[in-house]
Amino acid sequence: MDTLADTPIADLAATRERLRAAWQARKPDYAQRRADLIRLRDAFRAQIPQMDAAIRADFGHRSSHENLLSEAMITLAEIDHALSHLRAWMRPRRAAVGWRFWPARAQIRPEPVGVVGILSPWNYPVNLALVPLVSAIAAGNHVYLKPSEHTPRTAQFLRELLAEVFPEDRVAVALGGPDLGAAFSALPFDHLLFTGSTAVGRKVMAAAAPNLTPVTLELGGKAPALVCADYPLEQAAARIATGKWFNAGQTCIGVDYVLVDEARRDALVEALLAQLKARYADMAAPQDYTRIINASQYARLASYLDDARERGVRVVEPFADPGAREARAAQRLFPPALVIEPGDDAQVMQHEIFGPILPVLSYRTLDEAIARINRLDRPLALYPFSRDSAQVEKILARTLAGGVTVNDTLLHFGAHDLPFGGIGPSGIGAIHGRNGFDAFSKLLPVFYQRPWAGSDLLKPPYKGKIDAMIRFLAK
Repeated sequence: MDTLADTPIADLAATRERLRAAWQARKPDYAQRRADLIRLRDAFRAQIPQMDAAIRADFGHRSSHENLLSEAMITLAEIDHALSHLRAWMRPRRAAVGWRFWPARAQIRPEPVGVVGILSPWNYPVNLALVPLVSAIAAGNHVYLKPSEHTPRTAQFLRELLAEVFPEDRVAVALGGPDLGAAFSALPFDHLLFTGSTAVGRKVMAAAAPNLTPVTLELGGKAPALVCADYPLEQAAARIATGKWFNAGQTCIGVDYVLVDEARRDALVEALLAQLKARYADMAAPQDYTRIINASQYARLASYLDDARERGVRVVEPFADPGAREARAAQRLFPPALVIEPGDDAQVMQHEIFGPILPVLSYRTLDEAIARINRLDRPLALYPFSRDSAQVEKILARTLAGGVTVNDTLLHFGAHDLPFGGIGPSGIGAIHGRNGFDAFSKLLPVFYQRPWAGSDLLKPPYKGKIDAMIRFLAK
């Protein structure tokens, strides 16, 4: 794969204008949208090996199984879902006008908005670029994509893939670093989607504000798993382990910390350790364990453990090997670690971890656990574990998160008919399936007056009818 040059910042505005002019000249109809999605599906499916190689090269190593599941399968499923439902999504939706406006009728028409800008992240660099692109294309828009600079080989793969599928005036890709990203955010898009950290999300929203560009922000936060006293620990540990150490914890909806009833805290720790040893053996040469994306992120995670130790907090490292520390750092291989009962002031509880460190906290009552969750910002995901439906309902009623999987982790992300998005610091708006289609559409309200109906209700004979209506409503 030949290296492609970064996009000159000076070219961004002209490219957006070209995309907009082409969209204005010929807005995509059903046939074009469907054809575009089919070509994308076929081209992407044929290039899955190249995708896998690019992602593994960017991470230093990432499990091919994780790439196939989280990148390829989810993207292909999203395309197939859109193809299956596209005609129905595009159809005008009936809306009632109420008896006061009879004999008029009304409908809501999903209309494309124009050019959608997409800023995608590095942690799932294909899925989180192509899934919103699928929604934007299905909704009849043109797209300008800016992938993360932290996965340059994958960004290059995306640029070449999309150039093969789409004309340059329908989908364009910009490559570059933070300066280009800032300039990209400031373009007058018809809609802008950003997936990434809350801190950068604030900057993107500020850059979009002068143009009053509508934004969808898919951010993050500290997603808790709450294990109730009635739930089997071995099953909870297995499902939490998947939700935490998939992609080495570099997942926006990954489990950030665990709350468990006080009497079973140590038993849960042992169950989690058993899961780690069963999944990753001795960590000598792990093939199914993903590396940290870059040295900066590795150092940040190491600082969290250093901070915990300095505070006297117990840190459990089942794969600790002092002799391998330097070699692991060079490979960005950060083994899983548990931090037991850190205080709220610990760095590991002050920030979204986004790595393979898992704090384990105990609680005495469910009310105490719920209160602890509510002390933090509303998270992107919440994972309650209980076989008691009343307890689950209590948790759902007294907390609020972007999305919830009950008695498991991560799975709500893959349900196409569920909206995926956060609330407050964890995000604005939602995508996936019809929710993504609607996010990139203008749901246009249209009121149809009957040709033979009077249009001036203040003239006779309608004035008398209005007077009668007012008298009736005043009774």
